[in-house]
Amino acid sequence: MATVVSGSKTSRLVRERLKLQVKEMKGLFSGFRPGLVVLQVGDRDDSNLYISSKLRAATEIGIEAKHLRLPKTTRQEEVLQHILSINENPLVHGLIVQLPLDSVTSIDSELITNAVCPEKDVDGLSCINAGKLSRGDLDHCFIPCTPSGCMELIRQTGVSVEGKQAVVIGRSKIVGAPMHDLLLWNHATVTSCHSKTLDLPEQVGRADILVVGAGRAEMVRGEWLKEGVVVIDCGINHIADETKASGKRVVGDVHYASANQRAGFITPVPGGVGPMTVAMLMENTVQSAQHFILKNQPRR
Repeated sequence: MATVVSGSKTSRLVRERLKLQVKEMKGLFSGFRPGLVVLQVGDRDDSNLYISSKLRAATEIGIEAKHLRLPKTTRQEEVLQHILSINENPLVHGLIVQLPLDSVTSIDSELITNAVCPEKDVDGLSCINAGKLSRGDLDHCFIPCTPSGCMELIRQTGVSVEGKQAVVIGRSKIVGAPMHDLLLWNHATVTSCHSKTLDLPEQVGRADILVVGAGRAEMVRGEWLKEGVVVIDCGINHIADETKASGKRVVGDVHYASANQRAGFITPVPGGVGPMTVAMLMENTVQSAQHFILKNQPRR
């Protein structure tokens, strides 16, 4: 039976640490507060839910967070103007563009993401930050929040990444690709699997550390796993369940009941990677504010 690695518990520890760091900044620099802006185009229900959780976390920690919601009719040029204005605002240390952009006009999401100043790109999704991560320049970039949260959960297990066989399922820009880079530069031997991988069970069976972000409900079966593997499940899927009032329940990309019998450590869904994503976003914002202070404090 696996040990459950709680993202809810770990994220609370991260938030408490950040709260103290923000309090220290305020004590040293009167009136200073880390600033965060969440820019949204449209009014998607799922985006609104994610944004509300980010704003709540920011308020709890002491970050000045603002939600800039633009109408669906907003044109690409207008979105870019807002981003450039926020880039130049010294009171804002982090800028998130909530994806997907819910617009009736044609907007290039990649262009919008890359318009965010790399020093304020606390989502870590711009090509500058992604490039630094891929080159191993971890101390000079913002790391995407979900992979960063996964690494924190792996650390909580006490299992060293160095020298281990790690398998990542999925190659998205938000989770899979940066997770590969992060494990690689922490000295794991990394295999990336995806929809075209032919021998997925065989690849999974070699893993000492398995991170799954494929977006397919319960696709990874317990019988595929090596005994004692660390399983980090990034999936959030809804499947039918007549016993629930809503008629559905949330599951991950890993079949939890069977994986729990063979893994050494496993993250639950919900309550695993999800809370860590928000916590690491807050950490990136606080780090950005600290960098701002170091860069702008008077020289003696």
